[in-house]
Amino acid sequence: MMIKLIKSTFVLSLLASVAFSASAVRFNVVNGDQEEKYEKKFLPSLEDATGFSLSDPHEKIDDAYEKRYGNPKDPDYDKEWKKSVDNLGFFPVSNDRALHDILLKSPQAAGFQPFNLLIYKDISQDKTYIGHIDPETMLNVTGVTNKASREAYIDMFKPLDAYVTKEFGGKVITTKFSGKLPAQTMMKFEFTFDKGGDTIEWVEAFQEKFEAAFEEKQYIIAGFKNFKETYEDLEMPFDKYDQFFVYGLCHFTFSYNVFNKGRPDAGVFAPCAMYFYIEKGSNKMIVGMPRIAVWQAIMEIKDPKMQKWIKFIDKEIIGIMKSLGAKEI
Repeated sequence: MMIKLIKSTFVLSLLASVAFSASAVRFNVVNGDQEEKYEKKFLPSLEDATGFSLSDPHEKIDDAYEKRYGNPKDPDYDKEWKKSVDNLGFFPVSNDRALHDILLKSPQAAGFQPFNLLIYKDISQDKTYIGHIDPETMLNVTGVTNKASREAYIDMFKPLDAYVTKEFGGKVITTKFSGKLPAQTMMKFEFTFDKGGDTIEWVEAFQEKFEAAFEEKQYIIAGFKNFKETYEDLEMPFDKYDQFFVYGLCHFTFSYNVFNKGRPDAGVFAPCAMYFYIEKGSNKMIVGMPRIAVWQAIMEIKDPKMQKWIKFIDKEIIGIMKSLGAKEI
């Protein structure tokens, strides 16, 4: 009887561990340095092969770290400087045609659009990592519940993953995490404006204030994607929204203290995508962005210094948005 009880307890424990685990990040792990092939051959052929287009690339971020934090003459010199990666590149991509119907039904999906098709090579090993956050996990973080949107979003990644494997091969790994996300995965805001005025003028004035406020706090505007204009260019109806755009945000010192100090894999989350949209005829602009606490949960970041940075960035971003007149929702 006791043996049966022990076996039953073990099985239940095993099932629980399986039920509460989730996919975190998908990587192709390829022998050697793949930087040149990735940038000069793979990326130029990406859109024709998969439908994904590149915007606002940031290659060789490791060089920028070394120039700033590894230079004794720089005021931001880090006395503990140690080069840990010899290639770190952020390459935001999106499949605009595939996203069209998804954003019409589930605008919060833009919380990871564009997303980073990360490439990095740790200095301690002769292997290159190419990958992205698991799409189902992206959906769970952003709160997309529409069944059709979820299915289309996940399917959208299949040609991309197949093409990475076709071009680079390597071992495909999918990292796991406990499946437990923060109680609040997203920071969400609302701005109310006078609909009697010109919406475009109001948005442009807001964008100037927004960029200045973040740059004052040492953030980099690392990207900008205007989906409203994109779909006008593609002649795809997007009249549900008067405005729809996404900013890519990066706090350079924060990124250095995570990506160059042992967790380059967390670079899949960078830059942070903050989306803004105004539904047609509305006088409210809705804003959303995944919290940095999500990084900690999904990448299982245990380092106390990194955790301190994560709490600081989440708090600071919310503070900046409120200073611009945002209401948390």
